[in-house]
Amino acid sequence: MSVQLVIAEKPSVARSIAAVIGATEKQNGYWQGGGYLVSWCIGHLVSFAEAGQYDEKYCKWRYEDLPILPQPWQFIVPDEKKQQFEIVRTLLNRPDVDSVTAATDAGREGELIFRFVYQMAGCTKPVKRLWISSMEDAAIREGFANLRPDSDYDALYQSALCRAKADWLVGINATRLFSVLYHKTLTVGRVQTPTLKMLVDRDAKILRFQKEKYYTVGIHSGSLKADSGRIADAETANSLKEKCTGANAVCTSIRREKKAEQPPKLYDLTTLQREANRLFGFTAKQTLDYAQQLYEKKLLTYPRTDSQYLTKDMGQTVQHLVSDLLRLLPFAQGLALTAEVGRVLNSKKVSDHHAIIPTSEFAKQGFTGLAESECKLMNLVCAKLLCAVAVPHEYETVAAVFSCAGNEFTAKEKTVLIPGWKEIDQRFRATLKADTEEEVLNALPELAEGQNFSVTTDILEHFTSPPKAYTEDTLLSAMERAGAEDMPEDKVNCSAGAREGGLGHAERKGLGTPATRAAILKKLVQMGFVQRKGKQLVPTKDGINLAVVLPESLTSPVLTAEWESRLTEIAKGNADPDEFMAEIEAQVRQLIKTYSCISADKQNLFQSERVIIGKCPRCGENVYEGKKNFYCGNRGCQFVMWKNGRFFEQRKKAFTPKIAAALLKNGKAKVKGLYSEKTGKTYDATVLLADTGGKYVNYRVERKE
Repeated sequence: MSVQLVIAEKPSVARSIAAVIGATEKQNGYWQGGGYLVSWCIGHLVSFAEAGQYDEKYCKWRYEDLPILPQPWQFIVPDEKKQQFEIVRTLLNRPDVDSVTAATDAGREGELIFRFVYQMAGCTKPVKRLWISSMEDAAIREGFANLRPDSDYDALYQSALCRAKADWLVGINATRLFSVLYHKTLTVGRVQTPTLKMLVDRDAKILRFQKEKYYTVGIHSGSLKADSGRIADAETANSLKEKCTGANAVCTSIRREKKAEQPPKLYDLTTLQREANRLFGFTAKQTLDYAQQLYEKKLLTYPRTDSQYLTKDMGQTVQHLVSDLLRLLPFAQGLALTAEVGRVLNSKKVSDHHAIIPTSEFAKQGFTGLAESECKLMNLVCAKLLCAVAVPHEYETVAAVFSCAGNEFTAKEKTVLIPGWKEIDQRFRATLKADTEEEVLNALPELAEGQNFSVTTDILEHFTSPPKAYTEDTLLSAMERAGAEDMPEDKVNCSAGAREGGLGHAERKGLGTPATRAAILKKLVQMGFVQRKGKQLVPTKDGINLAVVLPESLTSPVLTAEWESRLTEIAKGNADPDEFMAEIEAQVRQLIKTYSCISADKQNLFQSERVIIGKCPRCGENVYEGKKNFYCGNRGCQFVMWKNGRFFEQRKKAFTPKIAAALLKNGKAKVKGLYSEKTGKTYDATVLLADTGGKYVNYRVERKE
């Protein structure tokens, strides 16, 4: 009897799929039952080989061995994943398995993960593709009823393969090249380096900013306040104030306008990450992780999406979902909402996956059993759905112009006519502990043209503000828009192409994808090129230096965004993957050729600044802290104090810079928490520096405190 093998991306997803299709019998590394076997990858089970696997000489980093251009490409299974790979490989080649279903995440990376495993296992059996946007039982059943040939996704795989190869080629070669040149490990990446450059450019603008003072003159009469607008110098402002003092102001015009603010769109991953950062301080990676957990719990639709719309066939589902949420959400109690669902439905603007919304499973289960972070994210997504289907926010603005002593002053008023979607937004924000900005509405008295007012005057002093440092919110937005200003207007909008097979893509540029941006930001921080200061992301000294020394081909957001656009075209079958890879290889060759050497002064650019601990007791030169010791800066002097010296190690005490500094300054240091092997207890003591001028420096306890 033949069986069908289903391969998911993660164990939790495999478990959910297995439960729906009847594979309920747990085995080692897979589920079975109902004519199915359901196994899983652990993320990337198969990866590109390291450079050293192609040739032993690549184990060392040398300029003369560059560029490294694999031909053919080799693959490895990481040691920690070999056990699960062998299980999947065995299942793929079992005689009773006559077909395979790829059930990895429905997107570019998911396709790559499955294909690598399938190819490495040497499998040639026919493959169908499961393409779903929700882990709910009904969505899984519908997905299995509409499996597509995996060959329909060949172009998507080619795009993923080009992305992976390009990242390897640029990352390996550029990292080795600049690390060798500057004698420090400098990690360079196709997306992370332009992102770093954006942070460095913003930091430079902030540093160059010169604060400028300006003034405004105000006239007042009761509740009426009108403003002169910006005045550059104090003398002009004072002169205007004097002219208006004791004078009358005449209302010369009143302009009323009715305006409407349309409801917001639903969340794609980037907008969800931005708002979660702004409201809760979540990093982009945290938001993606929480959203993925909720997806796997069947409470949220697929998070790695770049669309803010739903397909037209989802209208009835959304209508029911909105009704359920109005009953479920505390902030929506008593809210009168007639859902205008049509506004969020647009199949032409849905690419691989539709916008992020709660599932009907969440409407049944609610917040029961969820962590606080998951509750926050679910509330955010629910509030956005309710706002998106509400009526517009309507208001009236009044701009009144007054003439006083031959000068114009303006007063403005805003009156809300229909709160619309903003009422829902305000109700939701009122439940947050996070600081949120509230709109202040200015009220004017009854006015008529020609009306006279006796006024008082004042002068207000203002200062121009510097550009703001990036937060994850604003940086994610900048990464998404990178390169957009260089595109024709009609290309910025989403493709009107068919959604067929999930391959229709928004025709836009940007750094990375919604699914990869979070990891890029996290890596820049981990590598020490960027640091977090509260919510701000600020480049470090090494980050600034790296962005400065690298060529524009590696740091330009526009050029890298162009790559993403090309990859999207490959995924749609509109561009040649071989041509793309040939260009990447040519760029790498040119990079190595151009940067063959650098000047001697630049070679020390990334050397750590030495920390002075004190003065050498032998020669009087500075003593510095190294990784393993405190050493004299005079090469002829042999004075050195080892951090792992026997005296402190035996007493289980770390030899800190503070202790070293005190020993150098006074010849003695008060040290707390020394361990006694005799008593098994700790004690405080005064330790003496007992330097006899020999190769090793000794210490002794002068007295116990």
